[in-house]
Amino acid sequence: LFGADGAFSALRNSYTYMDRVDARHFYLKHGYKELSIPPDAAGNLQLEENGLHIWPRKNYMMIALPNTDGNFTCTLFFPFEGSPSFEEINTEEKVMAFFKENFPDAVPKMPTLIEDFFTNPTSSLITTMIEPWHNKDKSALIGDAAHAIVPFYGQGMNAGFEDCTILAGLMDKHGDDWATILKVYDDMRKPNGDAVAQLALNNFIEMRDKVADAKFLERKKIEKELVKRYPQQFISVYEMVSFSHTPYKTAISCTEAQDELLGKIMAQGDFFKNIEQQDFQQQLDKWVADYHQSVQQLDFGNG
Repeated sequence: LFGADGAFSALRNSYTYMDRVDARHFYLKHGYKELSIPPDAAGNLQLEENGLHIWPRKNYMMIALPNTDGNFTCTLFFPFEGSPSFEEINTEEKVMAFFKENFPDAVPKMPTLIEDFFTNPTSSLITTMIEPWHNKDKSALIGDAAHAIVPFYGQGMNAGFEDCTILAGLMDKHGDDWATILKVYDDMRKPNGDAVAQLALNNFIEMRDKVADAKFLERKKIEKELVKRYPQQFISVYEMVSFSHTPYKTAISCTEAQDELLGKIMAQGDFFKNIEQQDFQQQLDKWVADYHQSVQQLDFGNG
């Protein structure tokens, strides 16, 4: 029996009555509400179609993603309580004043803002963790039932598909030996489920806060330059997670190693001036080589 019944899985709940099962879930103090930016009166898109639009505001943010009909779904990620919060902006006047102050460029593009705000639900953001993911040779959890995560890395569905891929491979390898299949599946996937949950939480902070920070933007420019200069030695964590089969736990380890590398580079001052100096280029070559050597023992999912 496979439990693929989501964050509030009945099978997962039944596991909590068994001995030595560690299960927990936790909510962010933020919720979310979906809003809308429709096409203009002439039917034209009001935002660039090929991109993720973010309005970062430190403790909260709004994003917009395009739909196939020319409409953009906006999502406000916002505290439930405090100031400002969903609890606080509870009248039409307060909502409009808040949006005009904090999202002035978006308001003219949102003719149904008030209707959307008070009609659409305010939803929670949950992360679930449980150990183990399986019960002997009888059942196992997959997808959100095992590892519901917040949506900020866009990996929830991908992580569930990876569960299925790993299971299919183990079934091919071990036939009807379900005790082995489920034990190995659990051993392989549980650490990655925990890792993608952490990546998603980290990306929430990055999206709402850091993308408006000059130092963070400088770091991203340096990352891109490193990818260009050292394509065989340096791959950004985002690329690992989104465009490869690199396990999530490996991406977490690479995040820590890249933090150390980028810290050294940025401590030297203006990277794009420094890189013109031969001495700095030689030092950079060594730092990148050391980084590459330090992550070589990690599992990058290549076989």
